[in-house]
Amino acid sequence: MLQISHKIIIPDSELEISAIRSQGAGGQNVNKVATAIHLRFDIEASSLPAFYKQQLLKLNDRRITQEGVVVIKAQEHRSQEKNREEAMHRLKQLILSAVVLPQIRKPTKPTRSSQKKRLDSKTKHGQIKSMRKQVID
Repeated sequence: MLQISHKIIIPDSELEISAIRSQGAGGQNVNKVATAIHLRFDIEASSLPAFYKQQLLKLNDRRITQEGVVVIKAQEHRSQEKNREEAMHRLKQLILSAVVLPQIRKPTKPTRSSQKKRLDSKTKHGQIKSMRKQVID
């Protein structure tokens, strides 16, 4: 069972976890033990609230397939249990990041003094440039 918040819990029946062999170096152990974890989570078939599902499906994340299935592969640790915890943690972070809405920007106007400073600096720069002109008799 994965607890997202105090109200939202994902039961283990909705998570498809399988152990696979890890890639890369690891000595003799890597050929014998399946320590990597492959976690699959179907967003549409889950018990998440509709808002969570909608926000997750909107995400442009390579871990979410076109069918709406989250696929996470964890193989950083040497033990299967730690990799399982890591995969669950990544799924939780993905769900929480999808729900956070960005702050809406409130458009502001420049102050009068900043407008005046800008215009003064433009005038000053123009005067400097006019001093560079060739003098005609």
